[in-house]
Amino acid sequence: MTTVLLINGSLRAGSTNGATLSTAAAVAPPDAKAVLYEGLGGLPHFNPDVEQGVLPESVVELRAQLRAADAVLFSTPEYAGGLPGSFKNLLDWSVGDGLHAKPVGWVNSSAHAGGAEHAHTALRTVLGYVNADIVEGACCRAQVRRDSIGTDGTVNDPVAREAIGAAMRALVERVAQLRAG
Repeated sequence: MTTVLLINGSLRAGSTNGATLSTAAAVAPPDAKAVLYEGLGGLPHFNPDVEQGVLPESVVELRAQLRAADAVLFSTPEYAGGLPGSFKNLLDWSVGDGLHAKPVGWVNSSAHAGGAEHAHTALRTVLGYVNADIVEGACCRAQVRRDSIGTDGTVNDPVAREAIGAAMRALVERVAQLRAG
């Protein structure tokens, strides 16, 4: 069984990024377990001095979930031309513990062609700094309009669902490759 941690870069209730990750959980391959990380809003501001003492429980939990996961799938919006501050804060807390050599991918679920490109470029840069294993087949665009989100909170557009499913399959395949040596 492959565990994929799903991390939403948006704090907004009902966000398309949240629907994208709910869809990822729904279309995950049978040999995958999708776990949604729900602690973004509870993380304190990153402070390297805190690393020297007792870590806040929310940071301990984040790092434990990252370590327990075999792979990570992100979906984040773009704010002011880059990563949302709360999401960047999460990434800062993961430096040195959690993403090193971990297979990762992201789904750009912006409804607009070319939307969130700056955020995803910045995400690629940050993930490169932490030496994450960026799985290109798990980095994709799945245009999600608000009217394509069903009452169950998942995306009902078949093209977007297929792109999200392909990202999940690519992560699971990469983990299988790594396990095979």
